[in-house]
Amino acid sequence: MNRVDRCFKELKVTGKKALIPYITGGDPRPGLTVELMHCLVENGADIIELGVPFTDPMADGPVIQLACERALAHNTSLRDVLGMVKTFRETNKKTAVVLMGYLNPIEVLGYEAFSELAKEADIDAVLVVDMPPEESADLADMLSKQNIQCIFLMAPTTPDYRADLICKHAQGYLYYVSVKGVTGSAALDIDDVKANLDRIRAKTDLPLAVGFGIKDGATAAAVAKVADGVIVGSALVNCVARNINNESQIKQELAEIMTQMRQAMDAAV
Repeated sequence: MNRVDRCFKELKVTGKKALIPYITGGDPRPGLTVELMHCLVENGADIIELGVPFTDPMADGPVIQLACERALAHNTSLRDVLGMVKTFRETNKKTAVVLMGYLNPIEVLGYEAFSELAKEADIDAVLVVDMPPEESADLADMLSKQNIQCIFLMAPTTPDYRADLICKHAQGYLYYVSVKGVTGSAALDIDDVKANLDRIRAKTDLPLAVGFGIKDGATAAAVAKVADGVIVGSALVNCVARNINNESQIKQELAEIMTQMRQAMDAAV
């Protein structure tokens, strides 16, 4: 069983919801990423989304755009990020890792080569932001041979016919974008999120994880009441940006944010 599936299955038994943090590989420097991944796990992460830095991250707001720039200043590549996961796996065989990024670096490497390297690094799933499901067959087939899942995004504006198509292709969990806009958006309407999740649940048995607009324990707890997973990115990446010259402070603040969210989520459900 894939680690993503196992994670949600185990959480369902305990009545808890998945806490899924996102950080950008190579930010603030490549040598720190693995330490930050371990810090996230130690403070409540169930699944890690690890971003591959890209020159044109069109779905991301300024916070993650700047994280990509910091990582790219160190020439952090897709191969480098895969190497980070491989190092992480030397001491953590349990936590699921989802590689999140854009299609161009994968196409440059080649689908087959990427799939083989992802397997070697022990990646569990891939979320390619700009790869629509109807164009995913070639990459998905390559990844499937390596027992690596394809995760897809769904938005508040996704019509039913499109939601049906996404559900048909999706694996692992569905990443529901809670607000219209880019990462880092602030407005979060829980009633609207719940209504849309109810609509999606009628179409799939996959776990539904919600991202965008989650910034603290209160918003994480509110989402945990209606979703199977809570995805937090910009709040953590902001922590890195604030403490760019103080790596111990980065770890301390990441730990505080994660602990607050974990405790709030567990209390809410």
